[in-house]
Amino acid sequence: MGQCTVSTYTLSGVQAIEVDAEVDVGAGLPTFAIVGLADLAVQEARERVRSAVRAAGYDVPNARVVVNLAPGPVRKHGTGFDLPIALGMLTATKQLPQEVARRCAAIGELSLDGSVRPVAGMLAYALAARDAGLALIGPASAEPAADLEGLEYHPLRQLSELRGGLPSARAHSNCQRAASPAGGLLDFGEVAGHELAKRALTIAAAGGHNVLMVGPPGSGKTMLARRLPTILPELSDTERLQTALIHSVAGLDETAALAGVRPFRAPHHSASIAGLVGGGSPPRPGEASLAHNGVLFLDEMPEFGPAALQALRQPLEDGTITLVRAEGRLRFPARFALVGASNPCPCGFFGDPQRRCGCPAAVVARYQGRIGGPLMDRIDLVIDVSRVDPAVILRPTPGDDSASMRAQVAAVRGLAARRDLGPTAQLSGGALLQACGLTSDSRRALERVARTQHLSGRGVTRLLRVARTVADLEGSSAVAAEHIAEVVGFRAKGER
Repeated sequence: MGQCTVSTYTLSGVQAIEVDAEVDVGAGLPTFAIVGLADLAVQEARERVRSAVRAAGYDVPNARVVVNLAPGPVRKHGTGFDLPIALGMLTATKQLPQEVARRCAAIGELSLDGSVRPVAGMLAYALAARDAGLALIGPASAEPAADLEGLEYHPLRQLSELRGGLPSARAHSNCQRAASPAGGLLDFGEVAGHELAKRALTIAAAGGHNVLMVGPPGSGKTMLARRLPTILPELSDTERLQTALIHSVAGLDETAALAGVRPFRAPHHSASIAGLVGGGSPPRPGEASLAHNGVLFLDEMPEFGPAALQALRQPLEDGTITLVRAEGRLRFPARFALVGASNPCPCGFFGDPQRRCGCPAAVVARYQGRIGGPLMDRIDLVIDVSRVDPAVILRPTPGDDSASMRAQVAAVRGLAARRDLGPTAQLSGGALLQACGLTSDSRRALERVARTQHLSGRGVTRLLRVARTVADLEGSSAVAAEHIAEVVGFRAKGER
């Protein structure tokens, strides 16, 4: 009979919060109680721990067992508390030495046969343990967490392995994986025609700008969007860890992010608000956060629920999503480039020179207004994507392929990095004006466009950002009037 405290963690957003699993085994009727705002998954640990301890060859104490998860006011979620509760019980009953739990944290789900399974958020737990100066005992199959630089990780396959003491710490290799070609076999070189759309997507990829493609069904909008990842640069070391952390918390595979592949998320238009921006119980990242440092593609954009679409306004502006719940505020990173695809009307043929649209004018106006003015104000480029002539499809002429477009994107991002003012898509105020270096001609052109098109302050800022990217593509140190004119041409696309 005795007591033991084992450090562990619970998730709050994408952060791991330290929790002490205090186990008391004392005299009394044989009971097993877990207290400390534990959810149903944590309460079910009682049955898993009993079976796993017995299967591993240890004795289940015939006594009163109380597990307190402290601090009490913090809600505890998930099955990762199985392993620390089992360790605390075995240490409190002197079936394991006290040294097993000293200066260590533990996380993992137990199977009924005593094997240890990984849980969602292993990378977050590993980061928290490393920052706290603790070793981490966890499942042997949690490779990204085990490979985290600076962490002492003790892999465990079976609970019975603790009979011989704490397993040897796993030697650090490299958390990064070899990069694989983004988009598989997709390549812009296979796209016949659409040179203007490819130019716009190059601008968008180079500066991280938001794009809306408008065109009839079958014109190639989705085909173009699916090839966008093939021209995006690899994630930087910092971005790899940020992106992998979010995917780990969501219970998804982090391998692609650790390999440097930027995320490309394409949710169905039936997605809810919680599905897009996060939520649930416990709250989990939504598609906007899973697209952090990458692309969020909304196909059939007007078909999304109006509330779900408008929920994207804050992350598009701030790069974060803030959820307010009874237990507090949660913040999820969500800095992504939005790519949307839309038909011009419900039937898809409004403005088509070859097929007649049968939609009444009021229906067309209502359909085009479903995206909403505030969200459209945050979209930098609007592209008309028309059907390609069959002769061009059957006898294509060579155009830009993904390799050449990727080289242009990398060059522009390199120029932005050397300016040391931040990413182009995030510049504003004096930093943006300094980066643009406007001449008197370009300044007059910008003022004229702003007055003519009744641009808001946000609209002027976004126009300047895209013009800066266009100037970088042309190798110009200053934004000229012709660069502004090209951007205005893209912004005017799709207007009927």
